[in-house]
Amino acid sequence: MKFMRLYAGSDGQSHFEEFDKAKAAPFLNDTKAATSYLIRDDFAPHIVNFHCAPRRRFVITLRGSVKIGLGDGSNETFQPGDIFLAEDTTGQGHTATPTNWIRLYVNLD
Repeated sequence: MKFMRLYAGSDGQSHFEEFDKAKAAPFLNDTKAATSYLIRDDFAPHIVNFHCAPRRRFVITLRGSVKIGLGDGSNETFQPGDIFLAEDTTGQGHTATPTNWIRLYVNLD
């Protein structure tokens, strides 16, 4: 299971930070407050151009995959069971290339 944070740096660019796997289990097992959730699907392959997360939220891949691209050319692919905390609500944002992607958004704000 991949567990990462996607955040906006002081340089205006989005960056990934991998959560320490030794600390991930206690973090995931604590109850967290959430404001809402949404299940979305994207079955047709396409590229979503640079955009920011609309709000701070967990993104949990349920099926398929998504490649998240950053302004520096780096990317991460998320598959079923992978989680990222989307916090890049400002700056350039990120791209998304979904492939049969079904995901759960858990909105925190």
